[in-house]
Amino acid sequence: MRFVRSLKFRGWALLGATAFCVALPGAVTTLGNSAHAGGTLEERKQPMHFKWNACQPDCGGWVSAVGIVTSDSPKEFDEFARDRQLAGVTIVLDSSGGSVNDSIALGRRFRSLGALTTVGATVRKQTPQGERASVAPEAYCESMCVFLLLSGKTRYVPPVAHVRVHQIWMGDRADDAKGASYTAQDLMIVQRDIGRLTKYTFDMGGTGDLLSLALSVPPWEDLHEMSRGELRLANLVTTDAMADVFPQDNVPMAEAKPAKPQDRFVSSAVEGEAQPQPAKSTKTAEAAVPTGGAATLTQPQQK
Repeated sequence: MRFVRSLKFRGWALLGATAFCVALPGAVTTLGNSAHAGGTLEERKQPMHFKWNACQPDCGGWVSAVGIVTSDSPKEFDEFARDRQLAGVTIVLDSSGGSVNDSIALGRRFRSLGALTTVGATVRKQTPQGERASVAPEAYCESMCVFLLLSGKTRYVPPVAHVRVHQIWMGDRADDAKGASYTAQDLMIVQRDIGRLTKYTFDMGGTGDLLSLALSVPPWEDLHEMSRGELRLANLVTTDAMADVFPQDNVPMAEAKPAKPQDRFVSSAVEGEAQPQPAKSTKTAEAAVPTGGAATLTQPQQK
């Protein structure tokens, strides 16, 4: 995980890769064209927003959560949830992360609803019957988004989705992490928030493997894309059936052939075998947009 300094306050932000998000051929609904795909990428660079998506009469609906978690996100979700019956709702994530403490707060709100979580890009298509929504499975959940995924009571990750982790770092020194100077106060803040994140991880049913993996990837390396084996070790996946998070007659997500990222945690059974190379990611400072909202001087903001 990597932190980016807000333009409005000193803090921490976990910076993830801004990856290009497309739907694969054969999906129930595709992004359709490059303009739509570009729109999805731009959405992921903006502060997180929430939208109710209905696909009646064939299925129920879900909440899409797209963008960067900021200090305003928990409050905005509360406003979104007001007057809606969201108990047991499915939340579809497409995010490069954001504020550590605010992601923890948001994840606890999701869990209090008994939410189900998955990764996907919500897409809409005009039909003779009107606009229809569906979920493209190739989407990105990076950095603190991974801990939002963990908040789901049931968690499903499509085989083609990209779940990526990185180490926590100070955003204003991320470009030259090795050459920068750090104070005792800086180290105190990092360790305090790692402690908060650790408690949250175990509260949500995650494992030490998730924390160990994320905290082993320094800011001068690309984000690490988790393999299916790592997702299971971290307990980020609780089901391989998308019908468990879309419990309707007509599941609105298409499947596609998965990629095979390299394991960092290699079991003894496969040690020594040739491993596929990890996917590369693109780091960007564009996540450091003004987030708004008040923050204390020492409140870290994670990506």
